[in-house]
Amino acid sequence: MATTEPLVEGSTAEEVAAAVAVPAPEAGLKHKLERKWTFWFDNQSKPKQGAAWGTSLRKVYTFDTVEEFWCLHDQIFKPSKLPGNADFHLFKDGIEPKWEDPECANGGKWTLTSKGKGNLDTTWLETLMALIGEQFGDSEDICGVVVSVRQWQDKLSLWTKTAANESVQMGIGRKWKEIIDVSDKLTYNFHEDSKNRGAKARYTV
Repeated sequence: MATTEPLVEGSTAEEVAAAVAVPAPEAGLKHKLERKWTFWFDNQSKPKQGAAWGTSLRKVYTFDTVEEFWCLHDQIFKPSKLPGNADFHLFKDGIEPKWEDPECANGGKWTLTSKGKGNLDTTWLETLMALIGEQFGDSEDICGVVVSVRQWQDKLSLWTKTAANESVQMGIGRKWKEIIDVSDKLTYNFHEDSKNRGAKARYTV
């Protein structure tokens, strides 16, 4: 069973991974998901000098049942449990949450900026359930979702594969906005553009 202790400032990916164990088998039918998903953790609050981006990113747990998902989410993977300058990721198994991953290289991300931790927990959970429940019409184009906790504002970003396919991206953006039920504007940036500071969003909903 996953730990009930909240993540504290300075938690490492290894500490998070160590806190996660396979949920104890229980009698009864497990509810299988359409595909496997993987939680990742990245704590950038204490970066090592000269370390390249992504060096603190660690795979934590891969699951494929509804029961495992709820165990992991309830005990660990909530934004309100994150220390500052840390990220949780939920990506399809086999895809790393990096621009360099072949599945992400030509993609981009829809982003929602949040200023309330309570709202962030809710929109994060609604997004996770939509992903594992395959609620997006263009679900094959989705890579995963990232929640980033920062001092001034938090962000939720939905990563997709084919940034240049405007119709697909607009469909995903509209569906996500409907799922999380927000009036805020969502913006879409190509990963390639994001390498340059100040790059303008390509799409908005």
